[in-house]
Amino acid sequence: MNCIIIDDEPLAREGMLLLVNDFPELRVVGCFNGVKKAREFLAENQVDLIFLDIQMPGVNGLEFAQTIAGDTLIIFTTAYSQYALKSYEVDAIDYLVKPILKERFEKAINKALNYQQLLLQTNAKSSLESVASDFMLIKAERKFYKIFFKDILYIEGLKDYVVMYVNDNKIITAMNLKTIYHQLPQTIFVRVSKSYVVNMNHILSFDNHTIYLNNAEIPIGDIYRKNFMDLYLGDSLSGKL
Repeated sequence: MNCIIIDDEPLAREGMLLLVNDFPELRVVGCFNGVKKAREFLAENQVDLIFLDIQMPGVNGLEFAQTIAGDTLIIFTTAYSQYALKSYEVDAIDYLVKPILKERFEKAINKALNYQQLLLQTNAKSSLESVASDFMLIKAERKFYKIFFKDILYIEGLKDYVVMYVNDNKIITAMNLKTIYHQLPQTIFVRVSKSYVVNMNHILSFDNHTIYLNNAEIPIGDIYRKNFMDLYLGDSLSGKL
């Protein structure tokens, strides 16, 4: 994967280079101390992954991320953990808090590599074929999948693709999250952030920021929180939280 590093701190850039050098799948093709030069580079070069600081002079990382098109993945790197939820609102693949531990960095890289592989394998002709009362039929990877709503744990969106977590399987298809969400029964599924839709029947617990499923933790976006609380708890109970 071709990657670039954007951070206004020289030591932070050097530290990131040291981490990246341990992964032969990654190739650093540029390091930048701000958004302006990075934007010019992206206009002329293929970049698969961006390590992006948030707190920088001028345009910050969150604002810049909203302008990045295509399938370029973003991993935020910052000293401020309070931006974590907002990072998922701009389709970030992961969020690393400085100082970055090697084990945590490896987890983020594996996630990025897995996504890239899934996207490369996805048939561009993937589609939602039909929807019934209790299942949907999806064409993906040159196959037809009959997916029962009760078996869907959650759905993750990444740009123009969605990954459906169905029992122990992952099904990826070329479709945006908004499109598939509107085909799901709203009594069962709720959108909890720009990147996630959750089956409420599989929720084990939650707090104001996170939903806990059996093997996953799903962030709740600020603008989706009230709607989730109202649907899951009912208006009378959610108003007491």
